[in-house]
Order: sequence, then C-alpha cells, then structure tokens
Amino acid sequence: MSKQEHITLSSDSIEKQTITLNIGPTHPATHGVFQNIVEIDGERIVSGDSTIGYIHRAFEKIAEHRPFYQVTPLTDRLNYCSSPINNMGWHMTVEKLLGVQVPKRAQYLRVIIMELARIADHIVCNSVIGVDTGALTGFTYVIQWREKIYEIWEEVCGARLTTNIGRVGGMERDFNDIAFKKLETFLKDFPKGWTEFENLLTRNRIFMDRTRTVPTTPEFALQYGFTGPNLRATGVDYDVRVMSPYSSYEDFDFNIPVGTKGDTYDRFQVRNQEIRESLKIIRQALDKLPAGPYHADAPQFYLPPKEEVYNNMEALIYHFKIVMGEIDAPKGEVYHSVEGGNGELGFYLISDGGRAAYRLHFRRPCFIYYQAFTEMVKGCLLSDAIVAMSSLNIIAGELDA
Repeated sequence: MSKQEHITLSSDSIEKQTITLNIGPTHPATHGVFQNIVEIDGERIVSGDSTIGYIHRAFEKIAEHRPFYQVTPLTDRLNYCSSPINNMGWHMTVEKLLGVQVPKRAQYLRVIIMELARIADHIVCNSVIGVDTGALTGFTYVIQWREKIYEIWEEVCGARLTTNIGRVGGMERDFNDIAFKKLETFLKDFPKGWTEFENLLTRNRIFMDRTRTVPTTPEFALQYGFTGPNLRATGVDYDVRVMSPYSSYEDFDFNIPVGTKGDTYDRFQVRNQEIRESLKIIRQALDKLPAGPYHADAPQFYLPPKEEVYNNMEALIYHFKIVMGEIDAPKGEVYHSVEGGNGELGFYLISDGGRAAYRLHFRRPCFIYYQAFTEMVKGCLLSDAIVAMSSLNIIAGELDA
C-alpha cells in the first residue's frame, strides 16, 4: 500500500466515523433522571435512543391499593413544577365518578390555584431554556416569582412544592386575607418582572439563533399525541380548558396562543404568552369570585373540619372512614383531563364498587413528548438537541408512573 493510498483510506474512515454519546441518566443536560444514547457525526445527531425507568415508582399500581384520598399525594410527584393541577385533576376525576357537584366559589378558587401553578411551571421552563443557551442571569432573577407563588400556596394549604392541595368536593379551606393580599401583590408586581425577562431574551440575536431550531410539524405532533404548549407551538389551537371546559373555565375570557413553526423559539414564545393569559384569568376570577361555600355538601367523601373531628363523634367517624377508605365508591368508568402545565393530564379510572380504584391510568404528557424526542432531533446539532429538550419541558416525574 502506497503512502497516498494509506492517506486516502484514513480520510474515508474519518468521514464515516461516528461516536456514540451517552447523555444521562444523571447528566445535567437531561433535566431529570433519564438517558439518551445518541450517535453523532461530528456534532450532528445521526440517530438516538431514549431510555426511561430510572425512577419508576409504580404510581398506578400503588394507587390501585390506596383509598382515593391517599392517591392525592402520589399525583404531586408527577409534574412537581405544577403539582396543584395534578391534585385538582384527580379530585375532579373522583367527583365525576361520585357525581359530586362542586360549588361555584370552590371552582373559582381552583382556577386561581391552577393558573398560578401554570405560571410557576412556565417560569421554570422558559428560564431554563435561557440557561441552556448560556443566559443564567434571567433564571436567577425570575425564580423569585416562583417563590412568591409558593408563599401563596403556603397560606392556602401549608405546603410549597408537593402541595396535596384541595379536597374531593372543593377546597380544604377558603383563602384567608393574607393569601388574597399576597395574590394581589403578585398580580401587581410580577408582570413588570416578567417583561424584563422577556426583554432580555425575546429579541436577543444570539438567543434567537440558538432557538430557531428543531421545528415540528402539526402532523408529527398530532401523530405522537402532543398536547399543551408543545402542540400549540405548531399552530394547533387545542386547549382542554376550551375544548372540554371544567371548573367553570367557560366563564373566563382568554386567548389560546399558537406558534407557526413548532420550533424551540415558538415553544418559548407560546409559554410566555400563556403566562399573560393566566394572569388575565386570575384577575377575572378574583373580580368575579362568588360568595358561598368552598366545598360540596358530601359528608361521605369530604373530610370534616379538624375542630369538629376533635369534638364531634360523627365527624370523627366520617374522618376515619374517609381517610382509611372504608366507604365504597359506586361502580363506573370515567376519564377526566385538565390542561396541565405541559399539556393534557388525564386520569382514566375504573371502579368496581370497592374502596379503591380497580384500574387507574395517568395520561402524562411528558411521557409522550419523550418518545418523540430522538426523532425530533435527528440531523440537528447536539447543542440544539439540549435546548430542544428544555423547550419540551420534560419532567422526569411524569415518565414513570
């Protein structure tokens, strides 16, 4: 073999050479405990394979062996960035099975809490997109507003991240004066802070160049079952709050932001605009907040107040029977979904008339997005794939139920 032939062969070998790269399961770029094994040619992704199961907790099977109330803390651990939406979606599912009618005031209070959760979820997602493009400042600035939301939740239920908020039939308690005051302060101060964050990135040339990548077509998104901001970024205006209204969402005036290309930048922009719409909904709910009870008249399923439990034998008996699952539920098969922070969060519940669900399935939007991720990023640069993963807002807690 001549020297020239040797050089030519080596050159061909280099041109065809690819590298297998393991991103995860504990790599900081993955935003959760999951793994992506990608084959790259230079910095361009040729193929990939996603692995889940690293935090499998058997949520659904555990829930089938727990009374309905004991399922609520399990739902906290799905999308833990907006856990109140999970809680209330589950409560509405049980209410549909039981035929419980929730008072209007309780529905409006739920809307306020759920929209605060949506804002908190989008704050995390969009600020982390900035971090993954090299802009840490925006994240460290706006995360204070998520803290303000947590303080409101503390006043309502005493918890922050995993809230276990609300009850089957309504709310555990009404908002106190401090909660209303903190809510008004948030509505007054937050829009200005969020505008500053948007001004930092929205028309930033470097950010735009980094995020106008990984486009998604409506057909691709629908075939995979995308919902929420990731579907709306492609131009499809599907929103559970409008298509199948719950908790009196039909009473509120708000728009459904949509994108055009379905790329990372569109997903970022849709979430930005959704934050504005959530603020509008909260303002309307506060201004039109009805008087009346904050829970349904359903003593067989709604936990009695603690002071009554301590001083009233009948309340003590109901409390014990509800918590321990001593009351049989009617037979039935129901599905209820809510518009979660990341898309349609659904609960498919089958009851055989016992004290717990016979079968229960959680429709987790992030589980669906993750199936599509490696196909979405084929042909893209590795750095673009990392930012695209941020824009999908894949929460590891929703992958393994």
